[in-house]
Amino acid sequence: MYSKQFYRPLLIVTLFFISSCATVKKAAQPSAEIKSIKLLGQYEIPYNLQYKNTTVGGLSGIDYDAKNNIYYMISDDRSDKNPARFYAAKIYLHDRGIDSVVFTDVKNMLQPDGKVYPNNKQNRFLTPDPEAIRYNPVSKTLVWTSEGERIINEKDTVLENPSIINISPVGKYIDSFTLPSNLYMHTTENGPRKNSVLEGVSFADNYKTIFVSVEEPLYEDGPQADVTEKNAFIRINKFDVATKKNTAQYAYKLSPVAYAPVPERAFKINGVPDILSLGNNKLLVIERSFSTGRLACTIKLFIADLNGATDISKMELKNNSNFIPATKELLLNMDDLGIYTDNIEGVTFGPILPDGHKTLLFIADNNFAAQEKAQVLLFEITE
Repeated sequence: MYSKQFYRPLLIVTLFFISSCATVKKAAQPSAEIKSIKLLGQYEIPYNLQYKNTTVGGLSGIDYDAKNNIYYMISDDRSDKNPARFYAAKIYLHDRGIDSVVFTDVKNMLQPDGKVYPNNKQNRFLTPDPEAIRYNPVSKTLVWTSEGERIINEKDTVLENPSIINISPVGKYIDSFTLPSNLYMHTTENGPRKNSVLEGVSFADNYKTIFVSVEEPLYEDGPQADVTEKNAFIRINKFDVATKKNTAQYAYKLSPVAYAPVPERAFKINGVPDILSLGNNKLLVIERSFSTGRLACTIKLFIADLNGATDISKMELKNNSNFIPATKELLLNMDDLGIYTDNIEGVTFGPILPDGHKTLLFIADNNFAAQEKAQVLLFEITE
């Protein structure tokens, strides 16, 4: 499977690199009017890969710096195996898709005091839950999200709010965004659910705006997705990059869970692990469905249009029909590709192909589990 791991056709790679850099000069931020996408290839990052004394895994977000031909990938390791971190990598392509993924650096995300984040045995109130990462070429900084923590039981109570944090390319803390009050954690069933908060992030409007999506509905917005229709709405939050304040929130309706779990009452979920701005207030939205009894995930890609959607900042959605959600259109159900798809959690625009077509790359979080795959998928965009 990896017999040609380090074969790199120089002409193809050079064409990819040159056209990628040219594109950055023409447009401050990638955009696309996507009609369809075609799978070009896939690659599996080896399980338990060691790089600079860290274990590569849990890759839950990806972004591409086209000017420098660098991919940033964040690990959702909660400082358990190694301190919270992100990786830099090169992804080499050939005429059949992805040739290899080569890691080139790793940096820790640092706290405001310059220290690495603790794990839950060291300080459970400061342990992060990294999920998404994006690069801002205007400010030459990175933004990442943490889901925080919500543990409510007889033995312990841990409430840690989610966060959206700006860091330097070497991981140094710069500042953070101001969260709206409905994203604060509570002991009561209000606000975000545990492990279902800030999973998706994308810059927009030439890096003047940032959209951040929650994975599952807030408690006051109604039920989680189920195998039958439940009117499960998540929130897509809009922030102003300059002020770091929340300026609007929009409802997005989740599809039902794709398959019933086995046994019937076992774990199941459908939520949004990442989003990507396509321009003109449109987003590519990943819906990732998993049900106990099936190792594969069902990955559906939708194009969501926020134009005309109601700003729901000041309202709850449960039993409420007085709002207009974002419209959504199915782009692709990866089940139709006839391949195994794992826990896809990140998406980014990739390089421009020699024929001028744009690309998308997706990455899967293997949860540091031997039976799961850290996949990278490459798609060609038709506009």
